[in-house]
Amino acid sequence: MRLSIIVPVYNEYPTLEKVLEAVYRVDVPGFSLDKEIIAVNDGSTDGTSGILQRWKGRIIVVEHSRTEGKGACIRDGLKAASGDIVLIQDSDLEYDPADYAALLRPVISQGADVVYGSRFVGSGAHRVLYFWHYQGNRLITFLCNLFGNLNLTDAETGYKVFRKKALDSIKLKEDDFGFEVEVTLKLAKKKYRFYEVGISYYGRDYSEGKKIRWTDGVRALFLIFKYGFPKY
Repeated sequence: MRLSIIVPVYNEYPTLEKVLEAVYRVDVPGFSLDKEIIAVNDGSTDGTSGILQRWKGRIIVVEHSRTEGKGACIRDGLKAASGDIVLIQDSDLEYDPADYAALLRPVISQGADVVYGSRFVGSGAHRVLYFWHYQGNRLITFLCNLFGNLNLTDAETGYKVFRKKALDSIKLKEDDFGFEVEVTLKLAKKKYRFYEVGISYYGRDYSEGKKIRWTDGVRALFLIFKYGFPKY
């Protein structure tokens, strides 16, 4: 079985090398997986390109000439992916590849089509940050559950795993962080089997490079209503 790990990258020079090393080294005990890493550079201007050039040969590198957004990175990563399973890995240090075994087990051995790594369940370490971000995520998750008939605790998590055939069955359009809502609702409508596992989370604050803004939350609410109705 082949695992494609898509790493969207935008101006993550301070963390990218550590992330790539961790992903490259990670093992999933008990499962035989052929692993490929696909890094999509979203028009970075901070030295990220130099790091990716050094990694060519060990990973697949896709370059954007301008910044297009996380969703666009994932779409282009999927075009290059040859795996049976796709895992999204952010290029900061908020999510730990040591959680891969927990994320992949439901797909490999329990029949899951989609697995979300929740920052709000389980016993892993979670950095405490931003009350209003948490409340916003709760609202977005509630509405995704309402329209998708799900019971997720963390729809906006950066750790998502999919069977490739599930992603291939939908047409993704959103270029930015709206990917999270779009993919959740489109796959839920097709009745794919969702699982959720607890993960550790080492969130950053804005001084450390966190990029998501309150405007992304407002757009997510709009997209829930856009993709939540039957015509989509």
